[in-house]
Amino acid sequence: MSNTPEEKMKHLDEMTLLLYIERQLDRARALEVSAHTQECDSCRTLLRAMERESRLLTRAMLEEDEPLPSRLAQFQERARKSMQWIWGVAFGLAATGVYAFYTEYIELWLQQLETAGFGGTNLLGLLIFQGTMWKGWQSMITLLEVLAMVTLGGLAAMFFRRRIRRGSALALVFAGLCTVLAMPQGASATEIRHEERLTIAKDEVIHGDLYAAGGRIRVEGTVEGDLVVAGGDIEISGHVLGDVLSSSGNLRVTGQVDGSVRCYAGNLLLKGKIGRNVMVAGGDINIDRDTKIGGSITSFAGHETIDGHVGRDVLAMGGQVTITGDIQGSAKIRSGELIIDSSARVGGPIDFTSDNAPQVSSGAKLALPVHYEKPKHREDYHNVHYYIWQVIWTAAYVLFGLVLFALMPKFSADAVKAAVNYGASAGLGVLVGFGLPIAACIACVTVVGLFVGLATLSLWYGSLYFGAVIIGAVVGQWLMGRTSELWPLIGRMAVGVVIVRLFTIIPHVGWVFKYGAAFWGIGAIALVVYRRFQPVIAPSVPSAPYSPPLPPNTTVGGAVPA
Repeated sequence: MSNTPEEKMKHLDEMTLLLYIERQLDRARALEVSAHTQECDSCRTLLRAMERESRLLTRAMLEEDEPLPSRLAQFQERARKSMQWIWGVAFGLAATGVYAFYTEYIELWLQQLETAGFGGTNLLGLLIFQGTMWKGWQSMITLLEVLAMVTLGGLAAMFFRRRIRRGSALALVFAGLCTVLAMPQGASATEIRHEERLTIAKDEVIHGDLYAAGGRIRVEGTVEGDLVVAGGDIEISGHVLGDVLSSSGNLRVTGQVDGSVRCYAGNLLLKGKIGRNVMVAGGDINIDRDTKIGGSITSFAGHETIDGHVGRDVLAMGGQVTITGDIQGSAKIRSGELIIDSSARVGGPIDFTSDNAPQVSSGAKLALPVHYEKPKHREDYHNVHYYIWQVIWTAAYVLFGLVLFALMPKFSADAVKAAVNYGASAGLGVLVGFGLPIAACIACVTVVGLFVGLATLSLWYGSLYFGAVIIGAVVGQWLMGRTSELWPLIGRMAVGVVIVRLFTIIPHVGWVFKYGAAFWGIGAIALVVYRRFQPVIAPSVPSAPYSPPLPPNTTVGGAVPA
């Protein structure tokens, strides 16, 4: 108690009232405090004020997101408006980066495909519609159509489950399924033959595609569709109106193929007429003098001899390439040796890349001299363009990180936090970095997994760059301290990315920092994805004690007086 000189009576101090509110007084003392507050207006007013402060403090401690004061909120709004210009700069850098990437990589890649006889749409058709794995899968395509219709029907039923009755939804699904099943399917004219010694006689005609397998295969008749063949020793002396797709030890094509020839063979001999292109991989490739190829040649071989007529271009990689025939287009060759005989004729430019200079006969008829280039096995650090491209790539990394951090702030912040767990993220990065592309390539082998595999490869490739950005943010936090706010984190990311890019251009060891940061970052991303898919059990938080409203003449605290 404390005496006040004005009223010559005893009052309760704040500590006693606080202990009373927190129920820390014994029963006798609590009864005394309760009785005194009912008689003394000053102590009762002080008690109510302390009870109100206690409730406000408890509510503030339980608040997750406390609103900003109006002055800070106005400042934040002005700062957000003042940063709008950065998006214009970001889109400008994006346009510059896309243009540079297209001119430096995509355009050259498309030119190489065009040189090999494939345009953009032709390549897509080759991968999706004309590839080996897409031949003769009519039943699989029908099954995929049914599954797609059932899935769409189920999604529609789920979407409209509150607008239509359950019976109507089921009727919709089954109606769609029956419609697909009732659609007429195209007749299949595919023939499958499997014999140890298989021969298609000269007067025999296959009205459609032919799938053949065996140890020794002879095709002397006519195949009006595609010929898909696998065996030890294969000879095609008849007429194939479609394409030839082959995997064999020895392959000899002495007849006529109106389409393209795509094969893998230990030894290949072409001594006939090929209407379109030739794509081959093998050990020894021999294109005879009597061969006429209407399109281009794309080859990967240990030894290749081109002695026939090629209507378009040649793209060759291998050990040794010898040209003695007629090439109407250009030639792009990367091999150990290039020999151009005196009987050779090349109508376009010849680009040759090798450690050894080409051997060109003086009697060869070439439209242009051979452009010889020796491959560079290390970066040209004395070239100004090298540093210009490093600056462009660094800006592209920063722009990429800015967009991703702005679009996925929570995910990006979690990935940066996960990267701090060095052991788990680095180990998981090695596992995912090498295992995911292998699994995607395996998925691409099957028809069903082709699109899934390609999408997974694209996602994996983009994650490598995102991983480097994540590690840049980690490095920036090492230097400037940790933060959980978006724009300070983006600033640290930009500083860290510049530092990481500086380490990647160190001679001889830069690739270690480049791929190490990428795999470390992709491990952090995989760790966040794994945690997102795990069920989270919310921890049990004790609820605040319930305080009923006070009557006008009572107090809260110790024991209630009898």
